[in-house]
This record gives sequence, structure tokens and C-alpha cells, in this order.
Amino acid sequence: ALSCWAGCSEPKTTLERIRAEGVVRVGYSNDAPFAYKEANGQLTGEAIEMARVLFKKIGVNKVEGVLVKFDDLITELNAGKFDVIAAGMFITPERALHVDFGEPTYCLGQAFLVKSGNPKFLHSYDDVRKQTVVKLAIVEGAVQEGYAKAANIPDGQIVRCNSTDEAFAAVMDGRADALALSSLSVNALAKMDKKGVVERAVPFAAPQRKGKSFMNYGAFAFKKKDRELRQLINKEIEKFLGSKEHLKLIEPFGFTESDLPKDVSAADLSLE
Repeated sequence: ALSCWAGCSEPKTTLERIRAEGVVRVGYSNDAPFAYKEANGQLTGEAIEMARVLFKKIGVNKVEGVLVKFDDLITELNAGKFDVIAAGMFITPERALHVDFGEPTYCLGQAFLVKSGNPKFLHSYDDVRKQTVVKLAIVEGAVQEGYAKAANIPDGQIVRCNSTDEAFAAVMDGRADALALSSLSVNALAKMDKKGVVERAVPFAAPQRKGKSFMNYGAFAFKKKDRELRQLINKEIEKFLGSKEHLKLIEPFGFTESDLPKDVSAADLSLE
């Protein structure tokens, strides 16, 4: 092997670098209750607060957020713009081709945000398809795009948005009749609307897989090469998940013990 002269050092891994700097940069897309900025500029959310606790446990005391479009999160992670995705991203086999997911930190169903009173009677993706004048807002790159496609909703009925904020505005100002998101995202948006313009559609027939309502599992996402970092965080997740400290941390964001993942691994979900 060639010898290395003085001053030459091996490039640091992500884990070595973030420990040396004491800072981890996390990519997020403004989406309550997972990762978002409050009115005072403070970055918070289930994924962000979890990241603060977990990274502190491995010796990294500061979490810095890097805001990007949801659809660009994986590309920007792999381009080195940040170290980890902490955005409440659902584990899917398609995404797992490009990133490695940590173990899931929650499990959620789906919902629609609609105008108050649900004037178009939208309780499922099929209800959207059946009414050709109805427009459904989705966040580009989110799993709901796939659900809309699976339900054969024509492209002309889809309002594609770059962010949850943009999609929320589309329903509020009438450019879309419904917005498809996770149940807790819809709850968070409905709470933000102080004028009673919108509400969560109840009941809601969730997308089905093999005859069962399909649940989504959220997790941190890591670069493929950052295996050691992912494994360390996974060890901390295993110890922390479901603890009193964890449940207290996620409660302000609408999560309860019933939203915790049970007997399912990132590996299983990445291969479905």
C-alpha cells in the first residue's frame, strides 16, 4: 500500500464529521406535525424533536434544518446538501432504492382535507374519480400521488403542489376541492384554519392493499453509504420508542401510543 505523507488524512464519514462539528443538518419540507417552522422561526415537529433527542444520545448536540421541496429531499440528501432527512417521510420500496431508512418511528393512516360541510361528499379517492369536476391537491413526490394514480384519477383532476402550505392554500382558496395527506397532517391543517373554512372528511375510506386499509410508516432517511450512522440511530430508536419520555415528546404533535409502529421493520417495508 502507498504510504500517506504528513498532512494527508482519510476523508471523514458523515458520523465522524457531525460528531467533530457537533452539528447535524437535517433536510425537511414544511409539513406539520412532522417538521415545520413556528411563527417565531423555531424549527419543530415530531421528526425534528426526535432528531434532537436521538442525535444528542450519539454525541451531536445541535440540529440545523435545511428547507427543500418535498419532491427534492432524496436528491438533495444524496447531493450532500444535508446529512439526514427528518421530514416524516414514509418508507416505500421506490424510495428505498435511493436511501436507507431508519426503523419506523410512527404509523399513520390517510385523510382528506375538504371545505367545511364537505359539499362535494368526498370520502375516498374513488369519490374524486367519479366526479370529473372535482380537483384533488397533492404534494409532489408524496405517497398520495401514487394513491391517486392507483385510483385512476385523471391527471386533469390533480392539482400538484410543491409543499403542504401550497396545497393547503389551494383548498382554502377553492383551486382544489380536497387535499390528500396523512391523518395527522390533515388534523394539523384543520387546526390552523381559525375561520372554519376547511375540515377533515369523516368518514374516510383509506386506500386498500390486499383488502386491508394501508398504513404508512414514517422514518429518518440516510445516504446508502452512512450505514454506521443509521445503525447507531436505530439502536437509540429501539431504546427510546414507546418510553414515557418519547410519548411526552410526541404528544404536542397529536401522536399517541396507538400511532407507534408494531412488529414491522424498515427492511420489510422497503421490500413490499
